[in-house]
Amino acid sequence: MKLDYKKTFYIGLAFFIITIFWQTYDSIITKILIDKFGLNQTWSGVVMALDNVLALFMLPLFGALSDKSNRKRGRRTPYVIVGTIVAAFAFMGLSYMDNVQTARINETIIIDKYEIINDTTVDRQELVYWDTIITDMSTERQSALSSEKIDQSTYDKWEKNVLNKMNVLIDGAGTELKVSELSAIDGLYTVYLSNLAWEVTAQNPFNFILFIVVLFIALVFMSIFRSPAVSLMPDVTMKPLRSKANAVINLMGAAAGVSSLIILTVYGLGGKSYVNYSMAFITVGIIMLVILGVFLWKVKEPKLVEQRVADDETWGITEEEDEIEDAHDLSREKKISLYLILFSVFLWFMGYNAVMTKVSFYAPSVLQLSSFTLPLLIANVTAIIAFIPIGILSTKFGRRKTILFGIVLLAICFGSVFFLSKDTEWIMYIVFGLTGIGWATINVNSYPMVVELAKGSNVGRYTGYYYSFSMAAQIVTPILSGFLMDKINPVILFPYATLFVLSSFITMYFTKHGDSKAEKKTILESFDVDMD
Repeated sequence: MKLDYKKTFYIGLAFFIITIFWQTYDSIITKILIDKFGLNQTWSGVVMALDNVLALFMLPLFGALSDKSNRKRGRRTPYVIVGTIVAAFAFMGLSYMDNVQTARINETIIIDKYEIINDTTVDRQELVYWDTIITDMSTERQSALSSEKIDQSTYDKWEKNVLNKMNVLIDGAGTELKVSELSAIDGLYTVYLSNLAWEVTAQNPFNFILFIVVLFIALVFMSIFRSPAVSLMPDVTMKPLRSKANAVINLMGAAAGVSSLIILTVYGLGGKSYVNYSMAFITVGIIMLVILGVFLWKVKEPKLVEQRVADDETWGITEEEDEIEDAHDLSREKKISLYLILFSVFLWFMGYNAVMTKVSFYAPSVLQLSSFTLPLLIANVTAIIAFIPIGILSTKFGRRKTILFGIVLLAICFGSVFFLSKDTEWIMYIVFGLTGIGWATINVNSYPMVVELAKGSNVGRYTGYYYSFSMAAQIVTPILSGFLMDKINPVILFPYATLFVLSSFITMYFTKHGDSKAEKKTILESFDVDMD
């Protein structure tokens, strides 16, 4: 029994489309919302959670619908076609609104103030530097109030949330700011710049509304085909080979993530604010359409499903397609394991997604990294290297044990970032390299554990369960983490992520089903997916 890697590679093209979209989305949409439209961390988190709100309902729905579909191209492929085409064109359409808002920002004082705060020729830890910055900022706000560009309420809010907090940091410093104090004061000044951008948006909100509408269309159609696309792998792969196949699928996703980050780096969009993202939107949209063309050329879904059924019969592992309809029909022990796996998914996505949606802000604003794309690029590269070995190791040691190792590694990585500063930024690259390995270890094995409990007729339904819990976390965590970053300090991000990742260790530890046996006795016994 061997995995057909070539076949799995072509199936993974659908996941490549999904991931290059989401990597680009996570990397630049948050920055556009905060830097150009002026949303705060909380409200940008609300917008970033919008796709997950949609997915919470749409992924199970379209997963189940695709289970029941019977089209000439197969159950899953038609959804991939429609979803990709509309989402790609909508994503490219965002470039227009980005152009308009960038032009408006360039006509304001925001650019000059941004360049001042990023002046590399001065010692930014000196108190006299920040005294000048605060004086300039106060003068501008008082002028805006007296000219009625802002009202008293807006001024008071800025004074409370920005000015007073900056003064506390300055007053509590010694001869110069500590690294942690500098990170905090940088974050507060970024809030001030976002306030200025929001005032530009509020003067003429139509462009912002149009941006949200087109973004909503892209998110809806991405939600339509995600479950069907992911369900395609277990449709055409025998159960014992799914961890290895999922490793290949995730490798394709990591390759897509690297492609997205390379695009952003080549266009010079990795760390700066107020840059034009048009080429990124257009390039990614075109790539999605091209990859779709290759996918349709190489993947003949009905033929591949027939081959998998024949392979099942050859190896004596054919199952009754209608034996189990949904989770309610599982045995009590398997049902408990399913819930524990799904809660584990929720918890580690609470931690991981918070970092992924906020790191484009955190890296340049708190750690003063020149580019947020480089740590992410390293994480994706190490994940690519690790995926295939992890798939093999999980076959030997079991999915559950492999996931537990990944959880511990990921928690250590996230926890260590809290202690980093600009002076130790090189450690950030090592940390994110290990983060890629930790996340790959979790990701390769978690989805197969869920669909291992499904029957062939309801893989799409179980895929929907998996994504419902991951998306529920991704609804909550951008808002909750953003709220805590606004109310406490931006440096709370990584302790927050660490806590949730560690919590998932507990739920996964007590999971008893959905694994494959680490110790194999005979060929047929090796197909037993329940743990002793």
